[in-house]
Amino acid sequence: MNSEQSVKSVFPLFATLRKRFKKERTLHLFVWLGLALLLIFNYIPMFGILMAFKNYSIVTGVKGIFTSSWAGLSYFHEFVTDYRFAEIVRNTIILSLLKVVFTFPAPILFAILLNEARHLLFKRFVQTVSYLPHFISWVVVVGLSFSFLSTDIGVVNKLLVQWGLAERPLNFLTSANYFWGLAVGSAVWKEMGWWAIIFLAAISGINPSLYEAAQIDGAGRLARIWHITLPGMRGTIIVVMILTIGSILGGGLVGSNFEQAYLLGNTMNNSTSEIVQTYAFKVGLADGRYSYAAAIDLIQSVISVVLIFSSNAIAKKFSGSSLF
Repeated sequence: MNSEQSVKSVFPLFATLRKRFKKERTLHLFVWLGLALLLIFNYIPMFGILMAFKNYSIVTGVKGIFTSSWAGLSYFHEFVTDYRFAEIVRNTIILSLLKVVFTFPAPILFAILLNEARHLLFKRFVQTVSYLPHFISWVVVVGLSFSFLSTDIGVVNKLLVQWGLAERPLNFLTSANYFWGLAVGSAVWKEMGWWAIIFLAAISGINPSLYEAAQIDGAGRLARIWHITLPGMRGTIIVVMILTIGSILGGGLVGSNFEQAYLLGNTMNNSTSEIVQTYAFKVGLADGRYSYAAAIDLIQSVISVVLIFSSNAIAKKFSGSSLF
């Protein structure tokens, strides 16, 4: 009797689910298409990680990844003992840390400044202009950098010389001393306005009555920002911080270490522009050493995963908020 009742109770449930699915079939179509793309382009290619432990060669060998002979950890050992290992890792870490230090607080401060602007038309104009560079490719950004910073036709160098601030044009694009500053500065210019949208959305969710009550109590603008705006943004800041730390080796918020290092790097500034991503790209495609390049990228991916879980645990312990 109990089994018959349970069977009968299942049919109304299926009918309800079917009716709901039919009503929301368009939404389900978008969801399943997104999951299919995620599976095809993100999860299935992960089987290629096996290449890092194999003697795979697309040029000389006819065997596939799964049938190639095992190499064990030989490629990992080769990269760690490479004579440029310390320099490449140093460049990657320093460039990534500089981007976190400057690109993470920049959109927060910019969002607060925009929120404090009283002229609505001016506020919309500045916001629109600030996030437009996000849609410009890094190839175009590098082209603009050449136009402004070149020693021959660069506007910046011409102004520095004319105003007496420099005796001769500075080698912004070829000197190793300027690469990190150039990379960080262009990253802030390109992505600050785009990420400020997220923090502006967090600010818009704060109850306006809190500002009114604080103003009645005599709190100034800076006091309202410190005690109301920033605490109201705390959840969003923590989530973005975790994502930033997790992708720190790729460039953090801007995620452009490879593009900048590859496009702005040259033989003159190679001592500071060569990073893990560009090194893996060069040895993987130029030299055809796909297993070696896969091993290098796998090391970086493992470090990124550890950073994500570590930053999430630290944020959860000290603030009570976390990503998962």
